[in-house]
Amino acid sequence: MLSKNKIKEIRKLHLAKYRHEQQCFIAEGPKLFEELLQSDFIILEAFSTTPFDLPPHRANLPLQLISASELESISLLSSPNQVFAIVQTPPSNIIYPEKDELILALDNIQDPGNLGTIIRIADWFGIHKLVCAPQTADRFNPKVVQSTMGAILRTQMCYTPLNDYFIKIKDTHLIYGALLEGQNIYETPLSKGGVILIGNESKGINQDLMPYISKQIRIPSYNASNMESLNAAVATGIICAEFRRQNSN
Repeated sequence: MLSKNKIKEIRKLHLAKYRHEQQCFIAEGPKLFEELLQSDFIILEAFSTTPFDLPPHRANLPLQLISASELESISLLSSPNQVFAIVQTPPSNIIYPEKDELILALDNIQDPGNLGTIIRIADWFGIHKLVCAPQTADRFNPKVVQSTMGAILRTQMCYTPLNDYFIKIKDTHLIYGALLEGQNIYETPLSKGGVILIGNESKGINQDLMPYISKQIRIPSYNASNMESLNAAVATGIICAEFRRQNSN
């Protein structure tokens, strides 16, 4: 049984301030929990309404059985789903692309749902490194974690000023910027590796980053509507698909 103090302590982790202080994040649902069990992430505590068969290397995991009402009291989900885990936040080191490796750079993507979907898209296309500008949404925001559907466990991410980052890699890696005035992506030769830069949902790519872009690319519209641009996550999916299509051999 969870005490009132324990429930209060856990609920504090709904807020970014306390997650950062405690260096941990929340993961909910059996699918995500099963993936956590098979990962290298350190699970600090777990609470479940039903027993779990833990793998041998997780035999000492502190898994506490609780009632459905107790799960509801600590969950962030509108429909709490069986299990709730508190996971240690991994260290975040600056990551660089290897030769012929494709990575994503995110310039202040602020919507947690967009970020989570982008992480899931990146994982689908075998892109396992994302470099984020400091104002990008927190990767361990519970909405981000849930919307990645486990992809966050397979993805390296770091937060760093993109100006400084691009200065270090611009001479060795192509940087593709997704811009409305760019070249038609379907008519532009795309390299096997490089950096795909995706801009903020409303403001696009920061003007300070423009000098570092090697090639400007765009997704052409086939509709004479007044729509200005695609959703950032949708655009990311289309761009990643074309990169993989051109370099599938």
